[in-house]
Amino acid sequence: MNIKPHFIIDESSESKKLKKTSLKKFKIYSLKKSNVIIVFGGDGFMLHTLKKLRKNNKPFYGINTGTYGFLMNKPKTKELLKYISKAKPITISPLEMMVKTKNNKSKKSIAINEISMFRQSKQTASLKILKGKKTIIKKLISDGVLVSTPAGSTAYNLSVHGPILSLNSNKLAITPISPFRPRRWKGCVVSNKSIINIKNLNINKRPVSVVADNLEVRNAKEVKIYINKKIKFTLLYDSSNSLNKKIKIEQARREIN
Repeated sequence: MNIKPHFIIDESSESKKLKKTSLKKFKIYSLKKSNVIIVFGGDGFMLHTLKKLRKNNKPFYGINTGTYGFLMNKPKTKELLKYISKAKPITISPLEMMVKTKNNKSKKSIAINEISMFRQSKQTASLKILKGKKTIIKKLISDGVLVSTPAGSTAYNLSVHGPILSLNSNKLAITPISPFRPRRWKGCVVSNKSIINIKNLNINKRPVSVVADNLEVRNAKEVKIYINKKIKFTLLYDSSNSLNKKIKIEQARREIN
């Protein structure tokens, strides 16, 4: 494969260092003429870039200059194009949400990792969760709830004790955030064909926000969440650093702990 790279670089000092050492070595193509998008940054910057450039229909190769870099590859400057030519592709589809606010305004957005509903004030959230027409939880009193993809299951979902999902599981995780009632409910795993509806049972007294990765919609009345399989992102990973391998490592760590 003749690599024609286009570079997207965040503003961190580490990214700027790599930019100075890396970009001088390559012929840089415009976004239109390129066949791979190389992203310097962390997971948050990658999520932002994926959504911003999703209509370009090109693979993304991430180079981590952030903290953990779960969606990224290890930093490198030598033989970068060789690594990219041998990288393994992973194709993922995002969650999509349709939010209706207190004022009956609608907002649509996608999320690669998770969609979260949070309490917006000192009052806990009071939520009803449905899968299609079937009620999962009639009344959840908590700080909120999130719906996670397999790719996002080791992110915020893991930090609130949600399950780690294998990439090929065809599942979504529904995980409560600091549940008060029912106190022992740990969430559930559902098919990725499911349509999940979360309703705020007390809009005036207990306002909530809905967040899709990094986009927030406040004063949400209800949200519908589902996988949009018409949208596909292709991420490239070094064979020794695949997303599947990273997920398996996290699963092993959880079993040990």
